[in-house]
Amino acid sequence: MTTEAALAALVFGPLSAAAALVLLGGGLPRLRAGIVLAALLAPLALLVPPTLALRAQPVIELALAGQVPPLGIGLRLDALALVMLWLVAVVGAGAGLHAFRAQPPQAVAGTRFWPVWLLMMAGLNAFFLSADLFNLYVAIELVTLAGVALVSWSGKAAALRAAMRYLLLAMLASLAYLLAVALLYSEHGTLDLYLLAGVAGEGSGATRTALALAVVSLLLKGAIFPLHIWLPPAHARAPGAVSAVLSALVVKTALYLLYRLWFWTLDGAQPAAVGVLLGALGGTAALYGSVAALVQVRLKRMVAYSTVAQLGYLMLVFPLAAAAGAGAVAWHGAIYQLLAHALAKSAMFLAAANLLQGLGSDRLPDLAGAGRRLPLSVFAFAVAGVSLMGLPPSGGFLAKWLMLEAAWMGAGWGWMAVLLVGSLLASVYVFRALSAMFAAPADDAPRPPVALPRTMELAALALAALAIAAGFASAPVFGLLDAGPPFPVVDPSLPVVEETP
Repeated sequence: MTTEAALAALVFGPLSAAAALVLLGGGLPRLRAGIVLAALLAPLALLVPPTLALRAQPVIELALAGQVPPLGIGLRLDALALVMLWLVAVVGAGAGLHAFRAQPPQAVAGTRFWPVWLLMMAGLNAFFLSADLFNLYVAIELVTLAGVALVSWSGKAAALRAAMRYLLLAMLASLAYLLAVALLYSEHGTLDLYLLAGVAGEGSGATRTALALAVVSLLLKGAIFPLHIWLPPAHARAPGAVSAVLSALVVKTALYLLYRLWFWTLDGAQPAAVGVLLGALGGTAALYGSVAALVQVRLKRMVAYSTVAQLGYLMLVFPLAAAAGAGAVAWHGAIYQLLAHALAKSAMFLAAANLLQGLGSDRLPDLAGAGRRLPLSVFAFAVAGVSLMGLPPSGGFLAKWLMLEAAWMGAGWGWMAVLLVGSLLASVYVFRALSAMFAAPADDAPRPPVALPRTMELAALALAALAIAAGFASAPVFGLLDAGPPFPVVDPSLPVVEETP
């Protein structure tokens, strides 16, 4: 398969599978199951040709219907986008296999669940392949709407309230984003990220206003403190596999786009003080989210507030990268934190879902004896916690070490304190959960092991193991990121508008 065909299949394959499942309805259960499994596992194979091709060229472009941007819709793949696509493929496969046993395609609920799930996967792949601000909006809205539907899947009142809050705040963020898109188009006549990078310069008043609107929008979609209020109830009420994908992938789309706009496309248009403010929001999120996780009495809400905290670390790259000589180290740390958190948190949510299903409750006092009754799920939770706490040799340790190094290089003592205190608080709430799982039942009565589908437990364990293995596999990721050209990549044949001094 050619690289171009593989990229197109990443987007249109899940869409076609979702359409086929809708057309099949409740018939042919074996065929439906085969379609779902193929759609879940195919991206792992489809990404091999683009990965090999990207080693020989910095950017791979695909113009749909032969019309190149800005008139047509183009797909672009570079090193950062490839890393994110691999993350979608790996987490999507692990969480999808977990959901495959929890929402079997041959069940009535499964016939409705899987088309929505595959729409979300298609939207994620389209998002990371897009390089046009409006196409990015379409993709992120597809992901959001699918996420809202999946959050409300149980149909319970609390889940519906959480989904409605998620929807309303997401629509507010979308309005701000569209205003930013309109301002940028009226000012520069293009929405292509690469072309904008060549014409935006230091930024006019309209460009700075657009950047401000886009930042607020993406902070809300990314659930960054204090705009995080939709995340804990949504992640806590969603099915386990959905919570895993929301935390590992969906909220990361907003931060990915924020990185793109801030560091490359509109580089020069952003005030330095705002970068410090974004870092302060991240530091506050890391501390607030950790303390909030510490006081929760339900496991899934604890893990959800942990997401608020861990996302805060991803905001520290804004001030850390501004320090002289620390940019590359801070950037490597932020990207690795994104990867390590996605793997560990998806494993943690899947393990929490296993405990909830097996024991009938996720209240910490009700988890007593879980270490004997569901040992694989408890072990997966503990292994994921190692990365979340930033202990060696995990990927989370490497990410935090790099950010600490960047803070040291820039004399950012406050940022170092946030990283250290946040990691300490993470260890407290992780060990609090584990102590509840290994505690003896109140009546000391022996309880039989819980029979869960082995796939559900192995999916959590595999993702947790990958979070640890990431600590040993940083060289290929960093090599891929460093081998690409400096961003933004602008076609030299296109005219660049220079400001008159």
